Amino acid sequence: MNGVEMFNSEQVLAQPEATIPPSVDGSTGGSAWEIITSGGVPGLVILLVLVLLSLVAVYLVIDQVISLRRRDFIPEGLASEVAAALRESRWSDAESALQRRPSVLAGVVSIALANREFGWSEMEKSVENALVEQSAQLHRRIDYLSMIANLSPMVGLLGTVSGMIFAFRQVAASRGAAGAGDLAEGIYQALVTTVGGLIVAIPALAAAGILRARVDELLSEVTRNAEAALLPLRRRTSPGNPAAGNPSRMMPVAPARMQGTKMNPAGGGTSPPPAVPTDPQGDPPRTRSRKSS
Repeated sequence: MNGVEMFNSEQVLAQPEATIPPSVDGSTGGSAWEIITSGGVPGLVILLVLVLLSLVAVYLVIDQVISLRRRDFIPEGLASEVAAALRESRWSDAESALQRRPSVLAGVVSIALANREFGWSEMEKSVENALVEQSAQLHRRIDYLSMIANLSPMVGLLGTVSGMIFAFRQVAASRGAAGAGDLAEGIYQALVTTVGGLIVAIPALAAAGILRARVDELLSEVTRNAEAALLPLRRRTSPGNPAAGNPSRMMPVAPARMQGTKMNPAGGGTSPPPAVPTDPQGDPPRTRSRKSS
């Protein structure tokens, strides 16, 4: 019995030590900088591109926040001042008020007043066209921000796919010698770029939505204020207003000689009848004599 016990004890002592798996509490995972740089040169290049995209996105957001201020779109009291001037037909005062306070509203109303001689329908069309142009200009930079939000995940995914290709290539080159741990390490290194792309895309997408809603809100207010400023002209051109049939009471009209119309003679009355054309030879018209029977 003693010999058997000694054999068992020697066998137990001769067994190799059990491999203790690394702790899963993250203590052996390395620092954040080590994780970022674990993707090698391709991963660093992808992350550098994402950093540049994030800087451009930050610039666009700050630029839009500064540009989309209400006083730059609708100065306080401008619509009422212009409406009061138009109500009393003080055209120069209305134009000077628009020039003193340049803004989106001032530009829209100025375009409408420039087309007042063509009637209210043309003024409405000019206001609509001006607002469409302003909307296109304001949404252009927001579209750039949306493009960055859509492009960043694709760039991160490119880095992830490239990293996984390298990881599986190493496993294939080892001909099965690499274990699951080596494969998992390559995969998590590749996923770093995907995380970076999402970090850039999510705030950019949220900022683009907020800025787009802000632009729509400001343009709606510009439309309402432009209608309020031009309301006196609309009332004058309405069919129920006596001034609607007399353009001279609605707006300054150019003199008749500037419009290509013909003026009556200074003495008044009707125009003289047209002269009877004479023979080119200057001879008076002849009457045919009747032969005597």
